[in-house]
Amino acid sequence: MDQTSEPDSAPATSRMRTAAFAVHIFTALGAGVALLAMLEAVREHWASMFGWLGVALIIDAIDGPLARKPDVVRLQPNWSGEVLDLVVDFVTYVFVPAYAITASGRLLPLAAPILGIGIMVSGALYFADRRMKASDNHFRGFPALWNAAAFYLFLLNLPKELATLGIAILIALTFAPFHVLHPFRVVRLRWLTLWLMAIGAVLAIYTLISDFNVGAPIIAGLCAIAAYVVGSDAVIRQIKSFRA
Repeated sequence: MDQTSEPDSAPATSRMRTAAFAVHIFTALGAGVALLAMLEAVREHWASMFGWLGVALIIDAIDGPLARKPDVVRLQPNWSGEVLDLVVDFVTYVFVPAYAITASGRLLPLAAPILGIGIMVSGALYFADRRMKASDNHFRGFPALWNAAAFYLFLLNLPKELATLGIAILIALTFAPFHVLHPFRVVRLRWLTLWLMAIGAVLAIYTLISDFNVGAPIIAGLCAIAAYVVGSDAVIRQIKSFRA
């Protein structure tokens, strides 16, 4: 979550400080949800694991606005919401999905632990990279969205050779010089992005309820939305270059 301090408008009261700290607790709750997801992953209850990761995603989406409303930075200066957010995000976006990718049996056995380590190392480096976002709020390179990568790994159920190659390519693309859409912060075509995210959420929930036993139209729709998130910036830039 992004917590930006605003000019002091009123003296801080104990009630205001408590409300501000409650926002940090709400953010930290994402780590607890990650534990629940991990327990489901260990049991190989993959759809339940993704369900809990979805709950963590919702927490991550709304804790930022919650933090800005009571001006958490001013009211709780000893607690870094930015650091807390990164810690929780690493667990939910990288660690738990890395385990699922490695332990699910969907990769070549010899390559799986190596790629799992690659996911963890590249994800840790990406989260520490101060250049992870461009000035227009696009992500630079593959943005360590390993929860999404794991979801599509289960959805597509590719042959192990192709799945292994795909994960290796995503690791290599972590620091590649291209931009990936931030679904909520990129202003350009935000209305279209939000509609697609809503449709994608419905399709994903249906997929999890069906334990990934869905037909080609659902798969095609989810893949099209993923292609939009990953490739829309490159396509728009290419069109603008042709017009210029």
